[in-house]
Amino acid sequence: MTTRPTAFFRADGEHLVPLPRATSGWGGSDGPGQLRGTAVSGLLARGAERAAARLDGADRFRPVRWTVDLFRPGAMVPGTVEATVVRGGRRLRLVDVTLVQASGTVARGSLLLLATGGPTSGTTWTAPLPAVPGAPPAELVPDPEEPTLYRSDGDWTDDRRQENAHRKATWFPAAPIVEGEEPSGLAHLAAIADAANLTSSWGTLGVEYINADLTLAIARVPAAGDGVGVFAESRVESDGIALGTVTMFDRHGALGTVAIATLANGAQVVTP
Repeated sequence: MTTRPTAFFRADGEHLVPLPRATSGWGGSDGPGQLRGTAVSGLLARGAERAAARLDGADRFRPVRWTVDLFRPGAMVPGTVEATVVRGGRRLRLVDVTLVQASGTVARGSLLLLATGGPTSGTTWTAPLPAVPGAPPAELVPDPEEPTLYRSDGDWTDDRRQENAHRKATWFPAAPIVEGEEPSGLAHLAAIADAANLTSSWGTLGVEYINADLTLAIARVPAAGDGVGVFAESRVESDGIALGTVTMFDRHGALGTVAIATLANGAQVVTP
């Protein structure tokens, strides 16, 4: 029997209370702990999507870019999500969103949506879609407390011991952002976009770099309830700063790309 993955947050009125799965491996042993980037990105996208859905004609618009700045560690304490419609036009819509805790604003996101259905007549060169690994077999079910599958120069596995220098892919079944809610395809995609760092920075010792941001370019939103994969494409490193790029995919092929900026995190290393 398949067990449903656990959620990142529980709603308490307007406040979102972090649950154990939202805890980051980067947090120290002192204090309440630190929020993981996947939880923050998913929660912010949920807020931005809800604000965009309240605008007239929302069904004509498609999300095409999601950007998150992780400029302050979020704590494992309640917070609120505040959304602002920066532009609500006929062809372009932009929603800014922030996560606010007692210490102040800890992260911000920006969702760009464009209207569909514009007429075109000409033909333009288009690159082929990136080649991505096949999705893991349906019978391979990960731990619901940490629902991740891994691929590192071999077959998909639920074995987290992947400390090597091979190119990596990761897979995440759909999981609730907020307890009791089915995550939208966008919210799940935005959450898993933060796994770009795990997938592109994972080396022989684990993950030694922490990402300060992410920018997700969205070609297609997965269906609600579908899993999402991450496949390392490129990584450039110099003087303790590394830039990574990954391709996001589902069982139907590529969905988009994520670019991240990361920095070496001192002596701290995270192993999944």
